[in-house]
Amino acid sequence: MKIKVNGEELVLEQPVNIKELLVIAKAEQPDYVTVQKNDEFIDHDKFEDTLVHEGDTIEFLYFMGGGSR
Repeated sequence: MKIKVNGEELVLEQPVNIKELLVIAKAEQPDYVTVQKNDEFIDHDKFEDTLVHEGDTIEFLYFMGGGSR
């Protein structure tokens, strides 16, 4: 099954959930990442229940805080 993760094609042998995909795709700081699946935000508590399907587009988003000087 082919999906896109952060713009890169990824081929998976079997269906996975978002939590498993974070490990497979070696996401940085998986406890703090925000995930979009097909332009929809996925709540952290739904990572194990949300399956990835053929053709899905997944984005791992990292929000950084900061301020002006």
